[in-house]
Amino acid sequence: MHSATIAHPGHTKPAGAEKFLVLPIVILILAQMGATGDNGALSLATSALTHELGATTSEIQLANMVYPLVGGAFMIAGGLAGTIIGWKKSFRIGTLLCAAGEVSLAFAPNMTMFIWVGRVLVGFGASFMIPSVLGLIPLLYRGRNRMVAFGCIGAASGLSAVLPLILGVVMETAGMRATFLTLGVYFVTVFVISLTLPDTHQVDEKLKFDGMGVALAASGLFMFLIGMSGISSWGLVTPLSGCPFTIFGISPALPLIACGLVVLALLVHVEGEVERKNGIALLPSAFLKTPQVLAGLVANALTFFFMGAQSILMAPYLQLVAGWSPIDVGTISIVTGVPTFALALGIPKLLPRANPRRVIQTGYVAMALALGIMAFSVTIDGCSTLGVYLGAFMAGVGAGTVSSNASNIVALALPEREASQSGGIQTTMRNVGQAIGVALLGAILLFGITSSVRAKVDADPSVSSAVKRELAGMTIDLGSDAEFEAQIKDIPMSSVERQALVEAQAQARFESTRIAYAVGAVIVLLGLATTPAIKTFGKQES
Repeated sequence: MHSATIAHPGHTKPAGAEKFLVLPIVILILAQMGATGDNGALSLATSALTHELGATTSEIQLANMVYPLVGGAFMIAGGLAGTIIGWKKSFRIGTLLCAAGEVSLAFAPNMTMFIWVGRVLVGFGASFMIPSVLGLIPLLYRGRNRMVAFGCIGAASGLSAVLPLILGVVMETAGMRATFLTLGVYFVTVFVISLTLPDTHQVDEKLKFDGMGVALAASGLFMFLIGMSGISSWGLVTPLSGCPFTIFGISPALPLIACGLVVLALLVHVEGEVERKNGIALLPSAFLKTPQVLAGLVANALTFFFMGAQSILMAPYLQLVAGWSPIDVGTISIVTGVPTFALALGIPKLLPRANPRRVIQTGYVAMALALGIMAFSVTIDGCSTLGVYLGAFMAGVGAGTVSSNASNIVALALPEREASQSGGIQTTMRNVGQAIGVALLGAILLFGITSSVRAKVDADPSVSSAVKRELAGMTIDLGSDAEFEAQIKDIPMSSVERQALVEAQAQARFESTRIAYAVGAVIVLLGLATTPAIKTFGKQES
């Protein structure tokens, strides 16, 4: 279909003169929507997981983490695999793995199977599918068409706002399991229609798969992200009751983070040798030596860091504390999705000459402002509905603005093959950003609640020493007053003491949630430091 219009290396037709291929971009958008919809379904399932599978807040945090954890560990490998075996084949493998993962989630009998089978399969599938989405675009589109195509993929995050609302209705009427089964059918459908994708030019040279690089990247990212995710349940230095083991008497969280960073530093050194020897590497040197590429990768990471912040802070608080239903939470996704879609697609389409540096800077400020509004929307026993919706709208403005240019500034600064291979590295950065958002802000939230409750109770003379000792060994989850009372029901205490503990927990979750949002806003604003490396499109194309 339209194969004559596909841009190959050496193509002499003026950039933007080709006919824009509509059906391929629709297929790629559907794949991107499916990946975003899966994360949305998990956010909607917070309450169901708690009641049906007995999930704790830490387990829900881990379930949120595992998808970007596995994806982050293998996305770069997925990008390299697509370069070698072909992007269409890699895309289809990914859709089938995602479908298998969703079915596993639907029939999971407990949280162990839910996390380590279903979520792992979906993450592994995404590591093939999503790099292929970004890898196909430089081969199918050129010039302004490519810019619009990347904008369409950014807009897919906004368009996928429809999915949480639909999935919320399914979850309310048919339950959590039917919701994940619906997503399984969705991915099978994407696989079937992907058979219509046009042929693309594949490199003729024999390329070797970088097994050493894959092993180092996967193990380094895995240790780093597992260490980050473990802070809230294992402890930062002093081990908590949920810590599975210790290293020289301390929590394993920081040692795992340090080991992961050492392995990733080794990866950078090894990849330089691999590229000189084989001509291709898991992490090409162009990605590390080109400032604009690095700035674009940071933009990808921060957009998804921001989404991770929403998934671990906003959705759980609204459902577990404010008592919102999955449909209520699903409506928020529409408020976020409309400006995301409009700006991610509208900026490259209507303002193709807009300075990408200014566009991304504006997006960062809007995202930070959204997190600030969300922080102030939190109340001690629920939330301000107006604040939630205003924050969600600003979130869409920020995410859509950054997404409109983030991928294209990476592709513009690289040669053709590296631009296509960049899909794996961009999506790795997205998943790492999301995983850090969930892990870091989740740790601030949960660690903050537990430590704050203990501090408040220790300072309260109405609470006995025996009760204080019992609390010292507990990790306190995010939840309503009633759920906290259920957590402490086995501790012998007076009604006065019980009331003091409930009040301390309510104040702690309020303060910790606001602090986590504030930290998220500061991290997003730090992204402004990378933007001077982003040049105008005119300079890049000249």
